[in-house]
Amino acid sequence: MAQSTIDGPRLDAPSGKAKQLIVILHGYGADGKDLITIGKEWQRVLPDAACVAPNAHQACEHMPMGRQWFSLSDRNPNERWTGACSASPVIDDFLDAELAKLGLTDKDLALVGFSQGAMMALHTGLRRKQAPAGILSFSGLLVGPEHLAETVTHTAATAPPIFMLHGSADGVVPVQSMFMSANALAEAGIPSQWHLTVGLEHNIDAQEITYGALYLSNCFGLPYPAQLRRG
Repeated sequence: MAQSTIDGPRLDAPSGKAKQLIVILHGYGADGKDLITIGKEWQRVLPDAACVAPNAHQACEHMPMGRQWFSLSDRNPNERWTGACSASPVIDDFLDAELAKLGLTDKDLALVGFSQGAMMALHTGLRRKQAPAGILSFSGLLVGPEHLAETVTHTAATAPPIFMLHGSADGVVPVQSMFMSANALAEAGIPSQWHLTVGLEHNIDAQEITYGALYLSNCFGLPYPAQLRRG
């Protein structure tokens, strides 16, 4: 197995024995510390889940204190596609190493990402030989939708469940990106779900974190979290 070249903040499973692994990929110019706190929120309803938020393998070209999964120097789609293809093996090696360390498999894995991290979660998760339990995308998009047919072998029956959440007021990754991604996935025979948060900018709010917890519970085959029941 190739050795992982990335690492970042992590949270052990509160129960003491990890039965699931949630990997959270940060956005452009951030690092793992930016999102690991979401893992703490989710562990309140997923006590058997270990969480890790690796720092991207490249220093950010425009934000020296942060990291990037790939360059965004001119923001054209070809650059995104080349960059995502280059970064994906690094993430794959990391996922393989983390799963092996915990004695888990891809069916116990959820890939989560925000913005550029969401692009990588979708790109990498769809191309894993064994599909992860789920992919959760916040304010992201599907990179290179025109390449889906040639690079993704999953069918509707074998593809990972996908849930995309986006704010209607996102000025960084326009909300139209979510709808275009959902349409491209549907055309490739890959189902997905989406949620539009009205008024939300390029961010993750408390409501989306709750929806994420519900989605992950479902992906892992767990009952509806008692902590979220009304009454």
